[in-house]
Amino acid sequence: MRLYSYSFFLPFLLLLWACSPSSRITSSWRSPDRATLSYKKVVVLGLIRDADRTIREEMEQYLASALRNRGQWAECACELYGPKEFDQLSEQQAIEKLKSKGVDAVLTIVLLDKTKERYYVPGHMNYTPYGLYYNRFWGYSRAIYGRIYSPGYYVTDTKYFWESNLYDLSSGELLYSSQSQSFDPPTAAAMGKEYGKLIVEDLDAKRVIAFSAVPTKAP
Repeated sequence: MRLYSYSFFLPFLLLLWACSPSSRITSSWRSPDRATLSYKKVVVLGLIRDADRTIREEMEQYLASALRNRGQWAECACELYGPKEFDQLSEQQAIEKLKSKGVDAVLTIVLLDKTKERYYVPGHMNYTPYGLYYNRFWGYSRAIYGRIYSPGYYVTDTKYFWESNLYDLSSGELLYSSQSQSFDPPTAAAMGKEYGKLIVEDLDAKRVIAFSAVPTKAP
């Protein structure tokens, strides 16, 4: 009988891990008092610190793209405004600035928290009674040698906690809110693409926005 270590299957396990979703919605809510609507222009606005500016732009762009692909015109704030455009404005001034560009709804992306966790991965993840399969001294000694001297390593995982809210600018009402987690995404672009898809699917499932099956063009 031949012995197979988990290391033989490791490339396949890594491939499955890379293809598995890294983001999920943990809770979401929609206003029970509002009908399903479509909007002239939705702006996706990331409220994320300057140190994570690249993440902010990726999250905005992919969520806006996901909305457009479902028939709701949307633009990201990073293409319409500077990074500190709204810092010194009052609420009314900010709303007027948005309305001046034809915006009638805002979908925010807030990075609530980002945590890092470091843990040790041993060199071998399994225990096998080698003596059962190696009844010759040399085969047994070589197998044990490989097991003892295969080094482990440390891994650092990053977890992101998100919140997205949709506001109607004409009424000022909150129409939708969701909280999500992203676990150790491979890149900011991959996280943005996956997050955008999740949020748009949830907006559709809760009938918050009247989506079209045809991708929309600029009004």
